[in-house]
Amino acid sequence: MKELIFNAFVMNTASHIQHGLWRHPDARQSEFDDVRLWIDLAKTLEAGLFDAMFFADVVGLYGPVNGDYTVNAQEGLQIPSNDPSVLLSALAVNTEHLGFALTSSVLQAHPFEFARRASTLDHITRGRLAWNIVTSTQENAARNFGFDRLTEHDERYEWAREYLEVVYKLWEGSWEEDALKKDKRGVFADPAKIHKIHHVGKRYRVEGPHLPSPSPQRTPLLYQAGSSPAGRAFAAQHAEGQFIAAPNPQAAHDLIEETRHLARRHGRDGNDLKFIQGFSFVLGSTEEEARRREAELDAHISIDGFLAHSNVGVSQDTGKPYPPDMLLADIRTNGGRSHIEWLRKATPGREPTVADLARLVSRRHARLVGTPEQIAGQLEVWQAAGIDGVNVINWMIPGSYEVFNAELLPVLQKRGLAKREYRPGTLRNKLFGRDRLLDSHPGASHRRLFSPAAVPQAAD
Repeated sequence: MKELIFNAFVMNTASHIQHGLWRHPDARQSEFDDVRLWIDLAKTLEAGLFDAMFFADVVGLYGPVNGDYTVNAQEGLQIPSNDPSVLLSALAVNTEHLGFALTSSVLQAHPFEFARRASTLDHITRGRLAWNIVTSTQENAARNFGFDRLTEHDERYEWAREYLEVVYKLWEGSWEEDALKKDKRGVFADPAKIHKIHHVGKRYRVEGPHLPSPSPQRTPLLYQAGSSPAGRAFAAQHAEGQFIAAPNPQAAHDLIEETRHLARRHGRDGNDLKFIQGFSFVLGSTEEEARRREAELDAHISIDGFLAHSNVGVSQDTGKPYPPDMLLADIRTNGGRSHIEWLRKATPGREPTVADLARLVSRRHARLVGTPEQIAGQLEVWQAAGIDGVNVINWMIPGSYEVFNAELLPVLQKRGLAKREYRPGTLRNKLFGRDRLLDSHPGASHRRLFSPAAVPQAAD
């Protein structure tokens, strides 16, 4: 049995995925402003041998243009929320092995600034940084950065491709491997081995050079989460890990096989990608006890919060709810398409309607309920379908992860589904057995691109 990857799926906010649960008396996620909560959680996760703490993030409100955000505020639905990148430094110095996945949209930061921030964090973490590449789906996010409307869905991925071209040039090509000397007799860095990139594209003009020296991974481990056709094509070309939210093992298998096929078309090995499925767990010593716990958790669920988060129950143009009998297939939205696809796959045999949202949306991510042995058995089925790991979605912080460590981890280890100790080195090395991008990855094509040997010389 192959060991699974385990990430803790969190967000620097009170209500991330399981809306309403912050009201539970045992929940502490409402204390998200307190760095001590996150430091304690990071230590808990490292004790549980989690591979990474994966921070989701948004830079705008869910909902239509000029829409009401009463529900967002009342439910704490990702507002207020804080910048996770600032938090990571504190977590890094309080851990040794735990990786940190940072979500950052191409919308929110210029690639030169982001590349510098990511390299700095990769230095601070000693190579434990991952980047979840997103293109943003909120109309409000676009307006927060000076746009009238969100860029069209597929065009956002073209934008992301140029963004990646810039950061690849900075991370992989700007500094040669031996440019940093730290020679106290005179030379700190060799200027002949530090190169400007002179990028000129549709959206960006970046001269360079990259200001940080190469970090342990150079390019952070690359994650991506889109499940639309454009999103899958992008992941197949660039991602090393793809987050998925399949409603069942067969749907996961189909998505994984299609994406691996697309990766091979881009000249990559299909196994260069790892697929991480999102799950929430409800554990009990018996199945009956697990079902009682599930009912208690469901009693705290906010349907209003889930509907607001879905971003598809209200017209993005008019701000008004869609008719209850409207088919989800007929909704034309520029954001949240992966959510619609999940809902459609969750109701095989018919097209779901807007009226189905309230019932389906609270189960947006697969939920496994039962004893530790039962859940381990279900994970084996999902692993056979092709998943490589799990994003563990919490009900409560820190309780969900404490229960995982105490009740589920020992059973997973006994079955060979979870590691018993950390491997040394960077996050990429822990997951893939290497520190740097494979030569077949498109980012690697920018290595030595700007060195004198690679630049054609003018004829005499």
